[in-house]
Amino acid sequence: MPHWKRNAALFLTGQAVTLFGSMLVHYAIMWHITLQTDSGLMVALFTAAGTLPMFFISPFAGAWADRHNKKLLINIADASIAAVTLVLAVVFSLGCDWAGLLLVCAIMRAFGQGVQMPAVNALIPEIVPEEHLIRVNGISGSIQSLVMFASPMVGGALLAVAPLQTLLFIDVVTAAIGISILFFFVKTPVRVKKQGSEDAVKTYYHDIKEGLRYIRGHKFVRRFLVYAALFNLMVAPAAILTPLQVTRDWGDGVWRVFGGMSFGAEQRLAAIEVVFSVGMMLGGLVMGTWGGFKNKSRSMALSTCLFGIGTIWLGLLTNFWGYLVCMGLVGLVMSLSQAPMTALIQTNVKPDYMGRVFSVVTMISTLAMPLGMLLWGPLGDVVAIDRLLIGSGAVVFFVGLAFVLDKIIFRAGIPANKANEQDASTTPQSTET
Repeated sequence: MPHWKRNAALFLTGQAVTLFGSMLVHYAIMWHITLQTDSGLMVALFTAAGTLPMFFISPFAGAWADRHNKKLLINIADASIAAVTLVLAVVFSLGCDWAGLLLVCAIMRAFGQGVQMPAVNALIPEIVPEEHLIRVNGISGSIQSLVMFASPMVGGALLAVAPLQTLLFIDVVTAAIGISILFFFVKTPVRVKKQGSEDAVKTYYHDIKEGLRYIRGHKFVRRFLVYAALFNLMVAPAAILTPLQVTRDWGDGVWRVFGGMSFGAEQRLAAIEVVFSVGMMLGGLVMGTWGGFKNKSRSMALSTCLFGIGTIWLGLLTNFWGYLVCMGLVGLVMSLSQAPMTALIQTNVKPDYMGRVFSVVTMISTLAMPLGMLLWGPLGDVVAIDRLLIGSGAVVFFVGLAFVLDKIIFRAGIPANKANEQDASTTPQSTET
């Protein structure tokens, strides 16, 4: 793969610019709805509008990514999101400030993101050599964490001095930059259709069924998705309940720290978000520099076990400053786990099924939050959150052990693993050059 580093750098840069604009709009709309409506129902509706469409579109998005040009598909999704945002910006500039329009915009943007995510993950192994996938995924994760860290601060500052439509227009500009970089500068392999496939009558529903059949017949993918679903469900308490835990365990009073500077409940809640984001950024940089163990399953197992231990300590610590340090370390190992997990799929799934497998991964991660809210939220009112964190952390720890004790998962992490192909579905695949 000549010039793959330049290709990968340009691709990640373009996606980072686009993501930054998207997150600006996400936080701006969420805060605007919160401030204008003062309604918990509207906030909940906005959250659902921004996640559920991704779940429903993901199966089709995976089939599209496997059938069509991934580079073009990413740009079409980005352009569609930008077009919806542009229309909303113009409408708001004309003085129409209706919360319902914001919900419609969130739904349309979520559909676009649901199409884009499987295509992005499926495109990376086409432009990056296998031995460098963990590093590139780690760098990508670090960039995403940096954007997630910076965008709410920048968005809050801009929203304080400019109307909402200004941030909407910024998103349109960043989308145009990202689309231009990908279209003009990133070189991707030319997809060559298998001879005679032009006469085959296939619907997208057939492609989806074929993808599900491939997953059922592939021992590694099937087991990996089960572990991923359990992992996502078990990390939900650390993601959902820690702000409530901080409020309950350390109260809502004002502390005096650093020479008398006030440190109230709001600052404590902001602090745990900041240190977690910083940990995520550092974890991505570590993985991007180190590259992990040669066996990707070892890297995934180590980071997952450490995440489980960190979650247990979040339930045991009684000192807030120690809690903050632990939260930062949890963010770091969380980031360490994402790169090898993604690389395992990218190196063990046939190219023609990559998009559909990643679409199922997207569905799992999308469902994790609402399912987690339904399960852990009510439990948090009847069981001490500290105990929930200890229990869920223990389960995550054993999931990490399974990544090295399960022979199929362990073998899949070996570089250039040929044995895994024997477990794959016999469904024929097209070739890409």
